[in-house]
Amino acid sequence: MRFSLTPKETSFYDMFAAAAENLVVGSKLLLELLGSDVSARAEIVERMRAAEHAGDDTTHAVFHQLNSSFITPFDREDIYSLASSLDDIMDFMEEAVDLVVLYDIQTLPKGIEQQIEVLARAAELTAEAMPNLRSMSNLTEYWIEVNRLENQADQIHRKLLAHLFSGQYDAIEVLKLKQIVDVLEEAADAFEHVANTVETIAVKES
Repeated sequence: MRFSLTPKETSFYDMFAAAAENLVVGSKLLLELLGSDVSARAEIVERMRAAEHAGDDTTHAVFHQLNSSFITPFDREDIYSLASSLDDIMDFMEEAVDLVVLYDIQTLPKGIEQQIEVLARAAELTAEAMPNLRSMSNLTEYWIEVNRLENQADQIHRKLLAHLFSGQYDAIEVLKLKQIVDVLEEAADAFEHVANTVETIAVKES
């Protein structure tokens, strides 16, 4: 295996930025799903699947670079954690869209749009923050706001569960919809994991 002796490989920054931009693509597809006809959802699934594959490619590239670099911009375990958490978010987004189609959900529950809007905002903030890893500057507001958004997502999730268990839906529909809103909640949690990792990196590098 060839090891690089270049001080602090810069390509990691580019790959993290690309992964975060891909999350913006995924969140926009979630928003598009909200306003789409049932007949248009399969095509959205295919575009989300393509975005998820692109995310996988970026994650694999990070791991390959990590294994072939002698010096890294920050701790290896933090690079691995950041790449993995970014990839997890994309996986959860793709899973949610796929489940909507697989379960043939005709009408999404009221309140799920708030979940997705939180994810879209978190994706935007993450995409804005990743380029700042180079200088480790202007990151504090990012992780504070993402943590606030995750708390908001928790409250939305609990209200959605209360709505699903209100008796308005039959048992099978409850199971289907609960799995979808739970996956979206996992995406919100993963955004917080990314923000926490960035905070850890910034503290170590300060």
